[in-house]
Amino acid sequence: MTQTIVPFGPQHPVFPEPIHLQLKVEDEVITEAIPAFGYVHRGLERLATVRDFQEMVHVVERICGICSIIHALCYCQGMEGLMGIEAPPRARYLRVIWSELHRVQSHLLWLGLFADSFGFESVFMEFWKIREKVLDLHEATTGNRIIVSVNVIGGVRRDLDDGQLRAVLDSLDDIEKAVLRLSGVMVHDATVVRRTAGKGMVTAGQARELGLVGPVLRATGVAEDTRQLRYAAFGELDFEPVVEIEGDAHARCRVRLRELFQSIDLIRQASGRIPRGEIAVKVKGKPEGEVVSRVEQPRGEVFYYMKADGSKKLDRLRVRTPTFANIPALLVMLPGSWLSDVPVVVLSIDPCISCTER
Repeated sequence: MTQTIVPFGPQHPVFPEPIHLQLKVEDEVITEAIPAFGYVHRGLERLATVRDFQEMVHVVERICGICSIIHALCYCQGMEGLMGIEAPPRARYLRVIWSELHRVQSHLLWLGLFADSFGFESVFMEFWKIREKVLDLHEATTGNRIIVSVNVIGGVRRDLDDGQLRAVLDSLDDIEKAVLRLSGVMVHDATVVRRTAGKGMVTAGQARELGLVGPVLRATGVAEDTRQLRYAAFGELDFEPVVEIEGDAHARCRVRLRELFQSIDLIRQASGRIPRGEIAVKVKGKPEGEVVSRVEQPRGEVFYYMKADGSKKLDRLRVRTPTFANIPALLVMLPGSWLSDVPVVVLSIDPCISCTER
């Protein structure tokens, strides 16, 4: 049987990200997949050695706009650990509320793109219309729609009054109903099931061996979520990881759908339990030592390593994003798939190449 090498990407009408795949194909069946990236590298880690550590909050937010607040949260928590300070209780709850709003809009964005990958353009637009309501909440509570810039070292920059919290909860009720209306299509529609069920299979053993994270890992039955580390205010909220067991593209879709509703529930819990008080503490001194900070982004665990020598600039900043951890899964998912399944399988890991190429 003749083997053909097919270049797939980095520019593709379905892929939203500039990832390049070199596919070895026999007839229409993939026998090997070699992913490659390096098209949008920006050198942001290097900036940490020449910028003030306070200025770097704004830099890490721009690693990825879709999860900007969670990048800033991870960085600020690490710096707080280096400097021996702790954010006030109210700030920790506010961080949960904005982080989970970010997770909701990220999953809605992905659901739209995933629907588009198998031709459901109207469903794509419906999910993005719902996402606009979440972005409106971002703008109403922070002043910005995407890069919201609320985290600072020592707490948060803005507060929410009771009226704003009520408005958030009222809007989330409408968002929840709208997602429920569409969720049946993504779970039960015959075309969706045919395009996703049994596609891009990964077992729990393979997931652990490859070091997968986030919904890609939890869709194999592994109940691991970095929010279990109880950072911010997650230790004071009722939380269990969302798990499915099939390990295919359909399971990854169901995990993200269920996480949407879980995030809405976490925001409700945090809004009902948020304490009064200050939202930030003063930062004194300069960072010194080494620290690791880990939080859960919409795509999985993001890992920050920071090293400081007591000056205004960091010696080293190292960021490992969830997409970097999940890309190796394509080596297992794609072989045996049809060429027409590639966009669906690749999008099922929710790749973010902007995050990956700091």
